[in-house]
Amino acid sequence: MIKLVDDLLNRITMYRLVLYYLIFLLVIALLMSIVGALAYDPFALLVSVGFLLAVCVVTNRIFASTFKVPANVESVYISALILALILTPIKSLGDLWFFGWTAIWAMASKYIIAIKGKHLFNPVIFAITLTYFTINRSASWWIGNGWMLPFVLLGGLLVIRKIGRFDLVLSFLITALTIVLLTALFSNNFIATVQNALLSSAILFFAFIILTEPLTTPPNRSTRIYYGILVGFLYTPQFHLGSFYFTPELAVLIGNIYSYIVSPKTKLVLKLKERTRISPDTYEFIFTIPRKFNFKAGQFMEWTLANGSADSRGNRRFFTIASAPTEHHLRLGIKFYKNSSTFKKAMLSMGNESEIVGSQLAGDFILPYSSWQKCVFIAGGIGITPYRSMLKYLLDIRQRRPITVFYANKTIDDIVYKDILDRADHELGIRTIYSITDKRNAPPNWSGVVGRLTPEIIRSTVPDFRNCLFYISGPRTMVDSFKDSLHRLNVHSSHIKIDYFAGLA
Repeated sequence: MIKLVDDLLNRITMYRLVLYYLIFLLVIALLMSIVGALAYDPFALLVSVGFLLAVCVVTNRIFASTFKVPANVESVYISALILALILTPIKSLGDLWFFGWTAIWAMASKYIIAIKGKHLFNPVIFAITLTYFTINRSASWWIGNGWMLPFVLLGGLLVIRKIGRFDLVLSFLITALTIVLLTALFSNNFIATVQNALLSSAILFFAFIILTEPLTTPPNRSTRIYYGILVGFLYTPQFHLGSFYFTPELAVLIGNIYSYIVSPKTKLVLKLKERTRISPDTYEFIFTIPRKFNFKAGQFMEWTLANGSADSRGNRRFFTIASAPTEHHLRLGIKFYKNSSTFKKAMLSMGNESEIVGSQLAGDFILPYSSWQKCVFIAGGIGITPYRSMLKYLLDIRQRRPITVFYANKTIDDIVYKDILDRADHELGIRTIYSITDKRNAPPNWSGVVGRLTPEIIRSTVPDFRNCLFYISGPRTMVDSFKDSLHRLNVHSSHIKIDYFAGLA
Protein backbone atom coordinates (compact mmCIF):
# COMPACT_ATOMS: atom_id res chain seq x y z
CA MET A 1 0.00 0.00 0.00
CA ILE A 2 2.79 2.42 0.95
CA LYS A 3 4.60 1.63 -2.32
CA LEU A 4 1.42 2.36 -4.28
CA VAL A 5 1.02 5.70 -2.49
CA ASP A 6 4.65 6.60 -3.17
CA ASP A 7 4.26 5.70 -6.85
CA LEU A 8 1.25 8.00 -7.08
CA LEU A 9 3.05 10.81 -5.26
CA ASN A 10 6.04 10.48 -7.57
CA ARG A 11 3.79 11.23 -10.55
CA ILE A 12 2.74 14.62 -9.29
CA THR A 13 4.59 17.79 -8.36
CA MET A 14 4.55 19.22 -4.86
CA TYR A 15 2.54 22.29 -5.88
CA ARG A 16 0.04 20.22 -7.85
CA LEU A 17 -0.51 17.89 -4.89
CA VAL A 18 -1.20 20.84 -2.57
CA LEU A 19 -3.61 22.26 -5.13
CA TYR A 20 -5.50 18.97 -5.42
CA TYR A 21 -5.57 18.68 -1.62
CA LEU A 22 -7.19 22.11 -1.26
CA ILE A 23 -9.73 21.34 -4.00
CA PHE A 24 -10.53 18.06 -2.22
CA LEU A 25 -11.18 19.89 1.06
CA LEU A 26 -13.44 22.42 -0.63
CA VAL A 27 -15.44 19.68 -2.35
CA ILE A 28 -15.89 17.89 0.98
CA ALA A 29 -16.91 21.15 2.64
CA LEU A 30 -19.42 21.83 -0.15
CA LEU A 31 -20.99 18.38 0.27
CA MET A 32 -21.17 18.80 4.03
CA SER A 33 -22.79 22.20 3.59
CA ILE A 34 -25.41 20.66 1.30
CA VAL A 35 -26.34 17.96 3.86
CA GLY A 36 -26.27 20.45 6.73
CA ALA A 37 -23.19 19.16 8.56
CA LEU A 38 -21.53 22.55 8.07
CA ALA A 39 -23.53 25.69 8.76
CA TYR A 40 -22.65 27.44 5.51
CA ASP A 41 -24.67 28.14 2.39
CA PRO A 42 -23.16 25.96 -0.37
CA PHE A 43 -23.93 28.65 -2.96
CA ALA A 44 -22.12 31.24 -0.84
CA LEU A 45 -19.14 28.90 -0.62
CA LEU A 46 -19.03 28.54 -4.42
CA VAL A 47 -19.32 32.30 -4.91
CA SER A 48 -16.49 32.86 -2.40
CA VAL A 49 -14.18 30.44 -4.20
CA GLY A 50 -14.94 31.87 -7.63
CA PHE A 51 -14.52 35.48 -6.53
CA LEU A 52 -11.21 34.82 -4.75
CA LEU A 53 -9.84 32.91 -7.75
CA ALA A 54 -10.80 35.70 -10.15
CA VAL A 55 -9.28 38.48 -8.04
CA CYS A 56 -6.08 36.54 -7.37
CA VAL A 57 -5.55 35.59 -11.03
CA VAL A 58 -6.12 39.11 -12.34
CA THR A 59 -4.02 40.76 -9.63
CA ASN A 60 -1.14 38.34 -10.06
CA ARG A 61 -1.08 38.84 -13.85
CA ILE A 62 -0.89 42.59 -13.39
CA PHE A 63 2.01 42.37 -10.94
CA ALA A 64 3.85 39.68 -12.91
CA SER A 65 3.62 41.82 -16.04
CA THR A 66 4.69 44.95 -14.19
CA PHE A 67 7.70 43.30 -12.54
CA LYS A 68 8.45 41.22 -15.67
CA VAL A 69 8.75 37.85 -13.91
CA PRO A 70 7.18 34.46 -14.79
CA ALA A 71 3.75 34.03 -13.22
CA ASN A 72 3.47 30.90 -11.08
CA VAL A 73 -0.13 29.98 -11.80
CA GLU A 74 -0.29 27.14 -9.28
CA SER A 75 0.70 29.37 -6.38
CA VAL A 76 -2.05 31.82 -7.38
CA TYR A 77 -4.69 29.09 -7.23
CA ILE A 78 -3.27 27.74 -3.99
CA SER A 79 -3.40 31.14 -2.29
CA ALA A 80 -6.98 31.71 -3.45
CA LEU A 81 -8.16 28.31 -2.22
CA ILE A 82 -6.43 28.72 1.15
CA LEU A 83 -8.27 32.02 1.58
CA ALA A 84 -11.53 30.27 0.70
CA LEU A 85 -10.89 27.74 3.47
CA ILE A 86 -10.12 30.26 6.21
CA LEU A 87 -12.44 33.19 5.38
CA THR A 88 -16.05 32.69 6.34
CA PRO A 89 -18.04 32.31 3.08
CA ILE A 90 -19.64 35.47 1.74
CA LYS A 91 -22.93 36.36 3.44
CA SER A 92 -23.60 39.72 1.80
CA LEU A 93 -22.30 41.96 -0.97
CA GLY A 94 -20.44 43.92 1.69
CA ASP A 95 -18.18 40.91 2.22
CA LEU A 96 -16.86 41.26 -1.34
CA TRP A 97 -14.80 44.29 -0.28
CA PHE A 98 -13.14 42.29 2.48
CA PHE A 99 -12.50 39.31 0.17
CA GLY A 100 -11.19 41.48 -2.65
CA TRP A 101 -8.92 43.53 -0.39
CA THR A 102 -7.46 40.34 1.13
CA ALA A 103 -6.92 38.61 -2.23
CA ILE A 104 -5.24 41.67 -3.75
CA TRP A 105 -2.76 41.94 -0.90
CA ALA A 106 -2.07 38.21 -0.90
CA MET A 107 -0.83 38.58 -4.49
CA ALA A 108 0.76 42.02 -4.11
CA SER A 109 2.86 41.00 -1.12
CA LYS A 110 4.78 38.50 -3.27
CA TYR A 111 6.12 41.36 -5.37
CA ILE A 112 6.09 44.39 -3.06
CA ILE A 113 7.12 42.89 0.28
CA ALA A 114 10.15 41.21 -1.26
CA ILE A 115 13.92 41.49 -0.97
CA LYS A 116 16.06 40.63 -4.00
CA GLY A 117 13.09 39.03 -5.68
CA LYS A 118 12.20 36.78 -2.72
CA HIS A 119 8.99 37.52 -0.84
CA LEU A 120 9.50 37.86 2.87
CA PHE A 121 6.15 36.78 4.31
CA ASN A 122 3.64 34.03 3.69
CA PRO A 123 1.33 35.87 1.23
CA VAL A 124 -1.97 34.65 2.68
CA ILE A 125 -0.96 35.30 6.28
CA PHE A 126 0.41 38.75 5.46
CA ALA A 127 -2.86 39.67 3.73
CA ILE A 128 -4.99 38.41 6.64
CA THR A 129 -2.89 40.35 9.15
CA LEU A 130 -3.03 43.51 7.06
CA THR A 131 -6.82 43.37 6.74
CA TYR A 132 -7.12 43.08 10.51
CA PHE A 133 -5.08 46.24 11.08
CA THR A 134 -6.65 48.21 8.19
CA ILE A 135 -10.34 47.25 8.12
CA ASN A 136 -10.58 45.31 11.40
CA ARG A 137 -11.61 42.02 9.81
CA SER A 138 -9.74 38.75 9.93
CA ALA A 139 -9.95 35.05 9.14
CA SER A 140 -12.32 32.72 10.97
CA TRP A 141 -10.28 29.58 10.08
CA TRP A 142 -13.57 27.74 9.58
CA ILE A 143 -11.72 24.74 8.17
CA GLY A 144 -10.91 23.86 11.80
CA ASN A 145 -13.86 21.72 12.85
CA GLY A 146 -14.48 18.10 13.75
CA TRP A 147 -16.31 17.25 10.52
CA MET A 148 -13.38 18.30 8.36
CA LEU A 149 -10.63 16.93 10.61
CA PRO A 150 -10.33 13.40 9.07
CA PHE A 151 -10.01 14.84 5.56
CA VAL A 152 -7.54 17.51 6.66
CA LEU A 153 -5.43 14.83 8.33
CA LEU A 154 -5.56 12.32 5.45
CA GLY A 155 -4.57 14.75 2.71
CA GLY A 156 -2.14 16.63 4.93
CA LEU A 157 -0.11 13.50 5.66
CA LEU A 158 0.21 12.85 1.92
CA VAL A 159 1.45 16.41 1.38
CA ILE A 160 4.02 16.12 4.17
CA ARG A 161 5.22 12.75 2.87
CA LYS A 162 5.66 14.24 -0.58
CA ILE A 163 7.63 17.32 0.52
CA GLY A 164 9.55 15.56 3.31
CA ARG A 165 8.77 18.08 6.04
CA PHE A 166 7.82 15.79 8.94
CA ASP A 167 10.61 17.40 10.98
CA LEU A 168 9.05 20.85 10.62
CA VAL A 169 5.47 19.76 11.28
CA LEU A 170 6.36 17.58 14.26
CA SER A 171 8.51 20.26 15.92
CA PHE A 172 5.62 22.71 15.58
CA LEU A 173 2.91 20.32 16.79
CA ILE A 174 4.94 19.01 19.73
CA THR A 175 5.71 22.55 20.89
CA ALA A 176 2.19 23.94 20.44
CA LEU A 177 0.42 20.93 21.95
CA THR A 178 2.82 20.78 24.89
CA ILE A 179 1.87 24.35 25.78
CA VAL A 180 -1.81 23.48 25.36
CA LEU A 181 -1.49 20.45 27.65
CA LEU A 182 0.41 22.38 30.30
CA THR A 183 -2.25 25.10 30.21
CA ALA A 184 -5.04 22.51 30.35
CA LEU A 185 -3.60 21.07 33.56
CA PHE A 186 -4.37 24.37 35.31
CA SER A 187 -7.75 24.92 33.66
CA ASN A 188 -11.17 24.07 35.04
CA ASN A 189 -11.90 21.67 32.21
CA PHE A 190 -8.87 19.73 30.98
CA ILE A 191 -10.77 17.60 28.45
CA ALA A 192 -12.60 20.55 26.87
CA THR A 193 -9.36 22.53 26.50
CA VAL A 194 -7.53 19.67 24.79
CA GLN A 195 -10.54 18.79 22.64
CA ASN A 196 -10.89 22.37 21.48
CA ALA A 197 -7.19 22.50 20.54
CA LEU A 198 -7.36 19.31 18.49
CA LEU A 199 -10.89 19.07 17.10
CA SER A 200 -12.17 22.63 17.00
CA SER A 201 -9.15 24.48 15.71
CA ALA A 202 -7.29 24.64 12.42
CA ILE A 203 -3.97 23.56 13.94
CA LEU A 204 -3.48 20.61 11.57
CA PHE A 205 -4.42 22.58 8.45
CA PHE A 206 -2.14 25.34 9.69
CA ALA A 207 0.72 22.86 10.15
CA PHE A 208 0.28 21.06 6.83
CA ILE A 209 -0.32 24.07 4.55
CA ILE A 210 0.55 27.41 6.17
CA LEU A 211 3.64 26.37 8.10
CA THR A 212 5.22 24.51 5.17
CA GLU A 213 4.87 27.23 2.50
CA PRO A 214 8.19 26.59 0.72
CA LEU A 215 9.46 30.09 -0.03
CA THR A 216 9.10 31.34 3.55
CA THR A 217 10.44 28.35 5.48
CA PRO A 218 14.11 27.58 6.17
CA PRO A 219 15.74 25.20 3.67
CA ASN A 220 17.82 23.10 6.08
CA ARG A 221 16.68 20.53 8.63
CA SER A 222 18.09 22.11 11.79
CA THR A 223 16.78 25.59 10.99
CA ARG A 224 13.39 24.10 10.01
CA ILE A 225 13.10 22.46 13.41
CA TYR A 226 13.92 25.74 15.18
CA TYR A 227 11.38 27.47 12.94
CA GLY A 228 8.70 24.94 13.93
CA ILE A 229 9.49 25.37 17.62
CA LEU A 230 9.38 29.17 17.37
CA VAL A 231 6.05 29.27 15.55
CA GLY A 232 4.61 26.57 17.82
CA PHE A 233 5.60 28.56 20.91
CA LEU A 234 3.97 31.74 19.61
CA TYR A 235 0.96 29.99 18.03
CA THR A 236 -1.03 29.27 21.17
CA PRO A 237 -3.29 32.00 22.60
CA GLN A 238 -1.77 31.32 26.01
CA PHE A 239 1.39 33.18 24.95
CA HIS A 240 1.21 36.92 25.43
CA LEU A 241 3.25 39.96 26.44
CA GLY A 242 1.20 41.82 29.00
CA SER A 243 -2.13 42.64 27.37
CA PHE A 244 -0.79 41.87 23.88
CA TYR A 245 -1.74 38.36 22.78
CA PHE A 246 -0.08 36.61 19.87
CA THR A 247 -2.17 35.05 17.11
CA PRO A 248 -1.35 32.25 14.66
CA GLU A 249 -0.90 34.89 11.96
CA LEU A 250 1.63 36.89 13.98
CA ALA A 251 3.42 33.66 14.91
CA VAL A 252 3.94 32.88 11.20
CA LEU A 253 5.10 36.40 10.32
CA ILE A 254 7.67 36.37 13.12
CA GLY A 255 8.75 32.91 12.00
CA ASN A 256 9.08 34.21 8.41
CA ILE A 257 11.48 36.92 9.61
CA TYR A 258 13.58 34.27 11.37
CA SER A 259 13.46 32.13 8.21
CA TYR A 260 14.68 35.01 6.05
CA ILE A 261 17.58 35.69 8.42
CA VAL A 262 18.82 32.07 8.33
CA SER A 263 18.01 31.30 4.66
CA PRO A 264 20.04 32.04 1.51
CA LYS A 265 18.92 35.25 -0.19
CA THR A 266 19.10 34.03 -3.75
CA LYS A 267 17.10 34.57 -6.92
CA LEU A 268 18.87 34.28 -10.25
CA VAL A 269 17.77 35.04 -13.78
CA LEU A 270 20.10 32.90 -15.87
CA LYS A 271 20.70 32.86 -19.63
CA LEU A 272 21.41 29.63 -21.46
CA LYS A 273 24.94 29.45 -22.80
CA GLU A 274 25.04 25.90 -24.09
CA ARG A 275 23.01 22.68 -24.23
CA THR A 276 24.75 19.33 -24.72
CA ARG A 277 23.40 15.80 -25.07
CA ILE A 278 25.38 13.65 -22.65
CA SER A 279 23.42 10.39 -23.00
CA PRO A 280 20.61 9.15 -25.25
CA ASP A 281 17.97 10.83 -23.07
CA THR A 282 19.96 13.20 -20.84
CA TYR A 283 21.01 16.77 -21.56
CA GLU A 284 23.31 19.15 -19.74
CA PHE A 285 22.29 22.81 -19.67
CA ILE A 286 25.01 25.38 -18.98
CA PHE A 287 23.96 28.86 -17.87
CA THR A 288 25.92 32.05 -17.40
CA ILE A 289 25.90 33.45 -13.86
CA PRO A 290 25.25 37.21 -13.79
CA ARG A 291 26.81 37.74 -10.36
CA LYS A 292 28.69 35.94 -7.63
CA PHE A 293 26.66 32.97 -6.50
CA ASN A 294 27.54 31.12 -3.30
CA PHE A 295 26.24 27.63 -2.69
CA LYS A 296 27.43 24.28 -1.34
CA ALA A 297 28.18 21.35 -3.61
CA GLY A 298 25.15 19.05 -3.67
CA GLN A 299 22.46 21.67 -3.09
CA PHE A 300 19.38 22.21 -5.27
CA MET A 301 17.21 25.10 -6.41
CA GLU A 302 13.68 25.66 -7.66
CA TRP A 303 13.59 26.55 -11.36
CA THR A 304 10.83 28.47 -13.13
CA LEU A 305 10.22 28.84 -16.86
CA ALA A 306 7.94 31.42 -18.47
CA ASN A 307 5.91 28.65 -20.05
CA GLY A 308 2.48 29.99 -20.95
CA SER A 309 1.17 26.57 -21.98
CA ALA A 310 2.24 24.60 -18.90
CA ASP A 311 0.46 21.29 -18.39
CA SER A 312 -0.98 20.01 -15.12
CA ARG A 313 2.54 19.62 -13.72
CA GLY A 314 3.15 23.37 -13.80
CA ASN A 315 6.09 25.57 -14.73
CA ARG A 316 8.37 24.92 -11.73
CA ARG A 317 10.79 22.11 -10.91
CA PHE A 318 13.50 21.32 -8.37
CA PHE A 319 16.89 20.39 -9.86
CA THR A 320 20.19 19.75 -8.14
CA ILE A 321 23.04 21.98 -9.29
CA ALA A 322 25.49 19.79 -11.17
CA SER A 323 28.30 22.35 -11.25
CA ALA A 324 30.76 22.97 -8.44
CA PRO A 325 30.87 26.23 -6.47
CA THR A 326 34.33 26.74 -7.99
CA GLU A 327 33.04 26.80 -11.59
CA HIS A 328 32.12 29.97 -13.43
CA HIS A 329 28.96 28.59 -15.04
CA LEU A 330 25.93 26.82 -13.60
CA ARG A 331 25.12 23.34 -14.89
CA LEU A 332 21.94 21.27 -14.76
CA GLY A 333 21.84 17.62 -15.80
CA ILE A 334 18.29 16.64 -16.78
CA LYS A 335 16.84 13.34 -17.95
CA PHE A 336 14.02 13.39 -20.52
CA TYR A 337 11.32 10.80 -21.14
CA LYS A 338 8.99 10.10 -24.05
CA ASN A 339 6.04 11.56 -22.14
CA SER A 340 7.99 14.55 -20.88
CA SER A 341 6.07 17.44 -19.38
CA THR A 342 5.62 20.78 -21.12
CA PHE A 343 8.27 22.10 -18.74
CA LYS A 344 10.87 19.74 -20.18
CA LYS A 345 9.73 20.37 -23.72
CA ALA A 346 10.14 24.09 -23.08
CA MET A 347 13.66 23.45 -21.79
CA LEU A 348 14.57 21.46 -24.88
CA SER A 349 13.36 24.32 -27.05
CA MET A 350 15.51 26.87 -25.22
CA GLY A 351 17.97 28.69 -27.43
CA ASN A 352 21.05 30.70 -26.53
CA GLU A 353 20.14 33.64 -24.28
CA SER A 354 16.86 31.97 -23.24
CA GLU A 355 16.18 32.66 -19.57
CA ILE A 356 15.28 30.54 -16.56
CA VAL A 357 14.68 31.76 -13.00
CA GLY A 358 16.42 29.98 -10.12
CA SER A 359 15.40 30.52 -6.51
CA GLN A 360 15.02 28.81 -3.15
CA LEU A 361 18.55 27.43 -2.77
CA ALA A 362 18.34 24.59 -0.25
CA GLY A 363 19.55 21.14 0.71
CA ASP A 364 21.50 19.28 3.38
CA PHE A 365 22.84 16.76 0.86
CA ILE A 366 26.36 18.17 1.11
CA LEU A 367 29.83 16.99 2.00
CA PRO A 368 30.48 16.38 5.71
CA TYR A 369 32.41 19.04 7.57
CA SER A 370 35.24 16.66 8.44
CA SER A 371 37.44 15.77 5.47
CA TRP A 372 38.37 12.54 7.29
CA GLN A 373 34.81 11.19 7.39
CA LYS A 374 34.52 8.09 5.22
CA CYS A 375 31.65 8.33 2.73
CA VAL A 376 29.83 6.06 0.32
CA PHE A 377 28.00 7.75 -2.57
CA ILE A 378 25.20 5.69 -4.15
CA ALA A 379 23.67 7.06 -7.35
CA GLY A 380 20.99 5.87 -9.71
CA GLY A 381 20.78 7.41 -13.19
CA ILE A 382 20.66 11.19 -13.16
CA GLY A 383 21.01 11.02 -9.37
CA ILE A 384 24.74 11.38 -10.09
CA THR A 385 24.36 15.18 -10.42
CA PRO A 386 25.01 16.13 -6.77
CA TYR A 387 28.09 13.88 -6.77
CA ARG A 388 29.34 15.51 -9.95
CA SER A 389 29.14 18.83 -8.07
CA MET A 390 30.94 17.45 -5.01
CA LEU A 391 33.70 15.63 -6.89
CA LYS A 392 34.40 18.56 -9.21
CA TYR A 393 34.66 20.79 -6.16
CA LEU A 394 37.15 18.40 -4.51
CA LEU A 395 39.15 18.23 -7.75
CA ASP A 396 39.29 22.02 -7.99
CA ILE A 397 40.49 22.47 -4.40
CA ARG A 398 42.70 19.37 -4.66
CA GLN A 399 41.30 17.78 -1.51
CA ARG A 400 41.46 14.03 -1.01
CA ARG A 401 38.62 12.38 0.90
CA PRO A 402 37.91 8.70 1.71
CA ILE A 403 34.95 8.29 -0.67
CA THR A 404 33.65 5.30 -2.62
CA VAL A 405 31.06 5.80 -5.37
CA PHE A 406 28.49 3.24 -6.53
CA TYR A 407 26.80 4.27 -9.78
CA ALA A 408 23.90 2.21 -11.20
CA ASN A 409 22.41 2.58 -14.69
CA LYS A 410 20.22 0.47 -16.92
CA THR A 411 22.71 0.51 -19.81
CA ILE A 412 26.30 1.61 -20.35
CA ASP A 413 25.06 4.45 -22.59
CA ASP A 414 23.17 5.96 -19.64
CA ILE A 415 26.39 6.69 -17.74
CA VAL A 416 27.05 10.44 -17.56
CA TYR A 417 29.84 12.59 -16.12
CA LYS A 418 32.31 9.73 -16.48
CA ASP A 419 35.06 12.27 -17.15
CA ILE A 420 34.71 13.71 -13.65
CA LEU A 421 34.43 10.27 -12.06
CA ASP A 422 37.59 9.11 -13.86
CA ARG A 423 39.48 12.24 -12.85
CA ALA A 424 38.41 11.78 -9.23
CA ASP A 425 39.74 8.22 -9.37
CA HIS A 426 43.03 9.21 -11.00
CA GLU A 427 43.76 12.40 -9.04
CA LEU A 428 42.05 11.83 -5.69
CA GLY A 429 41.84 8.05 -5.37
CA ILE A 430 38.02 8.15 -5.27
CA ARG A 431 36.94 4.87 -6.82
CA THR A 432 33.67 4.40 -8.73
CA ILE A 433 31.97 1.00 -8.99
CA TYR A 434 29.66 0.97 -11.99
CA SER A 435 26.59 -1.25 -12.19
CA ILE A 436 24.53 -2.17 -15.26
CA THR A 437 21.16 -3.26 -13.85
CA ASP A 438 19.80 -4.73 -17.11
CA LYS A 439 21.88 -7.87 -17.63
CA ARG A 440 20.91 -8.02 -21.30
CA ASN A 441 22.64 -4.67 -21.89
CA ALA A 442 25.95 -5.51 -20.24
CA PRO A 443 28.74 -5.69 -22.87
CA PRO A 444 30.88 -8.88 -22.98
CA ASN A 445 33.99 -7.13 -21.66
CA TRP A 446 32.14 -5.28 -18.87
CA SER A 447 34.29 -5.17 -15.71
CA GLY A 448 31.72 -3.60 -13.40
CA VAL A 449 28.76 -5.07 -11.56
CA VAL A 450 26.03 -6.77 -13.60
CA GLY A 451 22.59 -6.58 -11.98
CA ARG A 452 21.39 -4.56 -9.05
CA LEU A 453 23.70 -3.41 -6.29
CA THR A 454 23.18 -5.55 -3.21
CA PRO A 455 24.13 -5.24 0.48
CA GLU A 456 26.69 -7.99 -0.12
CA ILE A 457 28.41 -5.98 -2.86
CA ILE A 458 28.56 -2.92 -0.59
CA ARG A 459 29.89 -4.98 2.32
CA SER A 460 32.59 -6.68 0.23
CA THR A 461 33.68 -3.42 -1.44
CA VAL A 462 33.65 -1.32 1.73
CA PRO A 463 34.54 -3.66 4.64
CA ASP A 464 34.42 -0.84 7.20
CA PHE A 465 31.02 0.37 5.95
CA ARG A 466 29.72 0.87 9.51
CA ASN A 467 32.14 3.77 9.87
CA CYS A 468 30.84 5.41 6.70
CA LEU A 469 28.32 8.11 5.99
CA PHE A 470 26.03 6.92 3.18
CA TYR A 471 24.58 9.25 0.54
CA ILE A 472 21.77 7.99 -1.73
CA SER A 473 20.52 9.92 -4.76
CA GLY A 474 18.15 8.84 -7.49
CA PRO A 475 14.49 7.87 -8.07
CA ARG A 476 12.35 7.49 -4.93
CA THR A 477 11.96 3.72 -5.31
CA MET A 478 15.72 3.30 -5.64
CA VAL A 479 16.38 5.50 -2.60
CA ASP A 480 13.89 3.58 -0.46
CA SER A 481 15.31 0.25 -1.63
CA PHE A 482 18.86 1.21 -0.66
CA LYS A 483 17.72 2.59 2.68
CA ASP A 484 16.17 -0.80 3.44
CA SER A 485 19.35 -2.56 2.32
CA LEU A 486 21.50 -0.39 4.56
CA HIS A 487 19.20 -0.97 7.52
CA ARG A 488 19.62 -4.73 6.96
CA LEU A 489 23.35 -4.11 7.26
CA ASN A 490 22.63 -2.40 10.62
CA VAL A 491 23.60 1.04 9.31
CA HIS A 492 21.96 3.60 11.59
CA SER A 493 19.55 6.12 10.04
CA SER A 494 21.75 8.97 11.27
CA HIS A 495 24.47 7.69 8.90
CA ILE A 496 22.19 7.84 5.85
CA LYS A 497 21.54 11.02 3.82
CA ILE A 498 19.05 10.93 0.99
CA ASP A 499 18.33 13.07 -2.04
CA TYR A 500 15.65 11.84 -4.43
CA PHE A 501 14.03 13.02 -7.63
CA ALA A 502 10.26 12.82 -8.01
CA GLY A 503 10.45 11.78 -11.65
CA LEU A 504 8.50 14.75 -12.97
CA ALA A 505 11.22 17.07 -14.16
